[in-house]
Amino acid sequence: MSDALVTIRAAGPGDAEAIAAIYAPLVEKTIISFEERPPSAAEMAERIRQVQRDHPYLVAERDGVVLGYAYAGPHRARPAYRHSVDVTAYVAESARGKGVGRQLYEALLTELARRGFHAAFAGIALPNPASVALHEAVGFRHLGTYREVGRKFDQWHDVGWWQRLL
Repeated sequence: MSDALVTIRAAGPGDAEAIAAIYAPLVEKTIISFEERPPSAAEMAERIRQVQRDHPYLVAERDGVVLGYAYAGPHRARPAYRHSVDVTAYVAESARGKGVGRQLYEALLTELARRGFHAAFAGIALPNPASVALHEAVGFRHLGTYREVGRKFDQWHDVGWWQRLL
């Protein structure tokens, strides 16, 4: 699989089903997401619409197949935080480890800088060495860790926080 053939573009309503399919197993089987019920395609379409009001929501595709997605949202609600965002990226299992996540993040971070955002933050449920490696490869630095902040699958989980100035 050649990374050069991946197209990064803005997500649209027609991508919701593919995005929901990528996300569902991460919700159901892992601690990568702290959601406990996978959103439906209709819920995902609404999330895409909400995010795109003020922030980018991107997909990576090859030959018309969505391989992953990345988006940004507000870091916190108060006005002084308006120049900071939280970011996330998810890649289909079949496309992991092939540069798709990195391409998504590079495009997302470039677009955020173009729009005038100043700082990007990423929370990573730990342990997740692949996500840590991805974030650090695109310039994020570890800030600290919230200990036992989330409970899923009857266990407490830590969340590490990473930051990149744009």
